[in-house]
Amino acid sequence: MTIQTESLPYLSAEFLDSLTISTSDVVEEIERQIIGQSRGEVWCAPKAVVLPGDDRYIMATLGVATEPRVLATKSLVVNPRNPGRGLATLNSLVTLLDGETGLPLAVVDGNWVTAKRTAGLSAVAARRLARADSVCVAFIGCGVQARGHLDVLADLFPLQEIRAFGRGKGSRDALCRIAETRGLTAVASDTAKAAIESADIVVTTVTLIPEPVPFLDARWLKTGVFATMTDLALPWLPETMAVFDRIVIDDLAQEAHMSKPMVRPELVAGDLTGLVGGEVSGRLSANERTAFAFRGMAVGDLAIAGLAFVRAKAIGALDD
Repeated sequence: MTIQTESLPYLSAEFLDSLTISTSDVVEEIERQIIGQSRGEVWCAPKAVVLPGDDRYIMATLGVATEPRVLATKSLVVNPRNPGRGLATLNSLVTLLDGETGLPLAVVDGNWVTAKRTAGLSAVAARRLARADSVCVAFIGCGVQARGHLDVLADLFPLQEIRAFGRGKGSRDALCRIAETRGLTAVASDTAKAAIESADIVVTTVTLIPEPVPFLDARWLKTGVFATMTDLALPWLPETMAVFDRIVIDDLAQEAHMSKPMVRPELVAGDLTGLVGGEVSGRLSANERTAFAFRGMAVGDLAIAGLAFVRAKAIGALDD
């Protein structure tokens, strides 16, 4: 017997780029779904992580929204052996189901979603924790995540200069060229200290596999800085984190399920939900050093994948 099946729509990175989803679109949708979560209209599970012990990092997220009525699951594999195969180190996929019926809706390029949601989460925090007059941003790590952060930060702040430091000269120089096309001064730094010591915003996107040995000293940072740490704060020397006046993490409930905290609990002021909702204070003075450390939240993947799905339907790319 032959089973007839209909193909499930696949939203590729090229198609998703054509939707021209802006930084404000990303930030507003993430914030809307974070608020929905606090109102009992959005439900997310803590991220699940599998470490097989062979340098692979395998992760999954699960979230359900009321509007749009979608269930989003993301599956992700980070494998440092992939470049030797001509593949990206990180590869992922998001599946969307109808949140009421469970029927499949679409499959979405997970790498695109991951890049957008990671920079978007940083942007949500930066709007509240960074100085509005920030002009210089330093990047420690210069790959895909750094490029995503450059896009959103250049949209949100009056940037004039970037400083870049990374293990790969090629990715560092590529990030500098992208910055120059935006009219920014780009400095390829020889050391991490030189990159971050004069920056108003610091973005760390260091690869987690293999786990990095801490090398960043928060005492190098000037007053008034905001640092966003997409890498669980692993590159930062733990004994220097008390330099920050306020550290916010992504999700207190999720963090409680993790075997090792990103930041010593007594240094954590609250999470992103509290920051967005106003229960956690944002920047209180121009001289404060503030930071956002995060593992990644299912609500971010849910927000971005759901937004892309809604936009695709709006232009008639998906059948009702």
